Amino acid sequence: MASNMNTELLQKFSDPNQGIYFVGTTPPRASTDDMQMSQIAGKLLDRLSHLDYDGLIVYDIQDESARTDVPRPFPFVGTKDPRAYSQLLAEKSGRPMITYKSVSQRNREEFQSWLDDAWHQYGIRNLVLVGSPSQDADIKLSLNEAYATLEERDDNFALGGVTIAERHAKKGNEHQRLHGKATKGCRYFISQAVYDADATIELLTSYGKQCQAEGTAPQRVILTFTPCGSSKTLEFMQWLGISVPSDISDKIIESNNPLAESIRVCRSNLNRILDACLPLGIPLGLNIESLTNRKDEIEASIRLFKLLKATLEERLQNH
Repeated sequence: MASNMNTELLQKFSDPNQGIYFVGTTPPRASTDDMQMSQIAGKLLDRLSHLDYDGLIVYDIQDESARTDVPRPFPFVGTKDPRAYSQLLAEKSGRPMITYKSVSQRNREEFQSWLDDAWHQYGIRNLVLVGSPSQDADIKLSLNEAYATLEERDDNFALGGVTIAERHAKKGNEHQRLHGKATKGCRYFISQAVYDADATIELLTSYGKQCQAEGTAPQRVILTFTPCGSSKTLEFMQWLGISVPSDISDKIIESNNPLAESIRVCRSNLNRILDACLPLGIPLGLNIESLTNRKDEIEASIRLFKLLKATLEERLQNH
């Protein structure tokens, strides 16, 4: 069954005229026992039961404090193994999972062992590798070394990568990083949460033009969106490195209904991105997440998923 699920997912990935739609989630905190984790997974899937989504993305949460001197708005709490949560969600939902893995904390031998268990014990088939959040951290395995390790293996993970438009805005070379990751086996990319449409448009335009110039097919880019319902959530987003232009942050926080305003902003941003980037021929998808456990923001993420999926599907049909 897992094999069939994954085959169907990869077939969708390979169709550039079709959108693909995910919900992002984090594993429960590390202190959660197995019964509680099962209950949490069940509640999540109940919330999603009326959505037509292609799969779930399970993040590997890191303590990113080394990336910035700014204090973390919310305390870091370790989580359960993303492989275990992905396996549980796959069993309960019957849908494919994409599982994130932060690679910098383990050496090559430990990473090999992690991959063995991921494939054989947990049934992980779709994997996104993430490098260290800071070059100043204690890096035991670089992202390039992790890619090289995967290339030497016989198992065939459907490999994805992370793309960060904010990095492109600063360095101007994120499109080259995408091309480089594609040569190392990445078949899709998942963005950081989009609130700066201009940065995303610049990245996708650079990537699309590079692919056209080289005569290569662009890999699919899955755009992440998240609702924002409070100044605290906004602070956390900015701490994570998500660029929120000041006019947009003011519009959201000064609104009588910040959550509704953030949803309007996300839809407007998606339409602007599609206006600029659909002609480039880059296959697109969506990933909708809630960055907090606040009930109103979780419920808003469900509304956001429905709205943005309908928006992308309509635009693809009319393109």
